[in-house]
Amino acid sequence: MIQGVGSNVGKSLLVAGLCRAFWRRGLTVSPFKPQNMSNNAAVTIDGGEIGRAQALQAMAAKVEAHSDLNPVLLKPQSEVGAAVILQGKYLDSVRARDYARFKPQLMTAILDSFHRVERASDLVLIEGAGSPAETNLRAGDIANMGFAEAVNAPVLLVGDIDRGGVIAQLVGTRTVLAKPDRDRIKGFIINKFRGDLAIFSPALDDIVSRTGWHAIGVMPWFGAARKLPSEDAQDIRSKTGDGRFRIAVPRLSRIANFDDLDPLSQEPGVTVEMIEPGDPLPAGADLVLIPGTKSTIADLAFFRAEGWDIDLAAHIRRGGHVLGICGGYQMLGREVIDSDGLDGQPARVDGLGHLDIVTRMTAEKSLANVKAEYLQNGLVLDGYEIHIGTTTGPDCTRGWLSVNDRIEGAQSRDGRVQGSYLHGLFASNRFRQAYLQALGAETSGFDYQREVETTLEALADTVERNLDLDLVLRLAE
Repeated sequence: MIQGVGSNVGKSLLVAGLCRAFWRRGLTVSPFKPQNMSNNAAVTIDGGEIGRAQALQAMAAKVEAHSDLNPVLLKPQSEVGAAVILQGKYLDSVRARDYARFKPQLMTAILDSFHRVERASDLVLIEGAGSPAETNLRAGDIANMGFAEAVNAPVLLVGDIDRGGVIAQLVGTRTVLAKPDRDRIKGFIINKFRGDLAIFSPALDDIVSRTGWHAIGVMPWFGAARKLPSEDAQDIRSKTGDGRFRIAVPRLSRIANFDDLDPLSQEPGVTVEMIEPGDPLPAGADLVLIPGTKSTIADLAFFRAEGWDIDLAAHIRRGGHVLGICGGYQMLGREVIDSDGLDGQPARVDGLGHLDIVTRMTAEKSLANVKAEYLQNGLVLDGYEIHIGTTTGPDCTRGWLSVNDRIEGAQSRDGRVQGSYLHGLFASNRFRQAYLQALGAETSGFDYQREVETTLEALADTVERNLDLDLVLRLAE
């Protein structure tokens, strides 16, 4: 089990690199994360949803992404509550203060998923969440030491040297843990190192002497991580290019499934600019892309509070193009109706009014990997749906995609405003380039899937060079 001294220390990327490195050694490897918290989800082969990071790890391990790889996914809906996805399906919505009592009920299902994964694998690489040093969360824990104890997994602890104070991170974590948890940690990894390793070597010896743990290695800063799908919304800001075609993306308060942006941000000739709260939508943008959101009605209010509705209307008057994906698509319509309060409190609110459509929230969730046709030129591409709500209206008769002979999406009469429920479209090289070229962008034949695969190989090379993988296997045995 790979645990961290805190959030965002690079556990997900390390697990992906380890998955690929051990797969290259001929092992059947599976990633596993008992509990994840993310609004960036992937649809699985069994029709469920898991964290996007576990889908990337599955790709690295050359296994199909299925719901057992991340049996509990928490999708934040507000500052104090989240939807609980259990083994790929929605279970309930809970407030943070109630979740501690809820967790023990989930452990049986988590263990069932884990044992299915374990039986199919030579090696399982388990990713923790947050930090085991959060001792207030230890009772009933299902994400870190509580799970490691349940399956008797040795633990490797990851420290982030880029934050500073990495010795204190690791030694301090050991200090606050109870002895059984402390003894479960067998080794440590220093992550995100930049500089002269010779200067840092005495620090490694110091950590070993203070903890008694094995030094597994020091991972250098892996700058190419920007080429892999982002796990956290805060990571998107680093994924901008320097192209002349500008795509402006308002950072919604509950932004979700933003992996649509990853291929666009790496396309030569294109710049993806995240618009932060407090900043206007830029007048010079060629395309405004409104991404998915976990709460359409709440983010409609947020969009208006930022004044982005005024900026968007001005952008359209200037002849600019707009694309709304999933929740962003719903926001572009005339009205959003949530009679049962599925998206919060029961409400009926005006949309932005740039598409002649109405969305009605329904309890049934659309969750599927699909093949779609781009009606402009007949291209067939892969995408996925992950949403609640049905959308109808005159502009739906001008849909620009087709799924199973069903017209998908909507567009305005002049074609400048478009929306669709389908995520993942831009990962298709031919579609992405055709779509951008139709809007006047210059593209270069960039192969996104190949770039991801090449980056995973480079990550595995880095892992091989810098970590003692033989020791990791001995500890796992």
